[in-house]
Amino acid sequence: MGWWPFSRKSSDSGDNLHIKGTKVWLDELRSICERHHDSPEAGRMRVREMQIEWKDAHTREELDATLFEGLERRTFQLMRATDDEWLDWLDDDEFWKPGWRAMKVDDDEP
Repeated sequence: MGWWPFSRKSSDSGDNLHIKGTKVWLDELRSICERHHDSPEAGRMRVREMQIEWKDAHTREELDATLFEGLERRTFQLMRATDDEWLDWLDDDEFWKPGWRAMKVDDDEP
């Protein structure tokens, strides 16, 4: 009986029962950064470790390209930040929202 809703057929999802979403990845990144608010260099080292995790997830197609690029943009800002800028990024709620993009500086403005 193929119509029976309680069949024991395996689904097409395989072993991948849970794929992290945008909010989870961003929350994990923010949590790591906040945990190291008083030691930005230690935070940067941990962010680099996380970067490897999400690159692997992207390779396994568990992380879509848009989310991957967003995490990479944030990492770029965090890695190049001074210690004071690190704290500024931690306090910037917009930075931690899905869809955040770095402000582009227009060189032509006076």
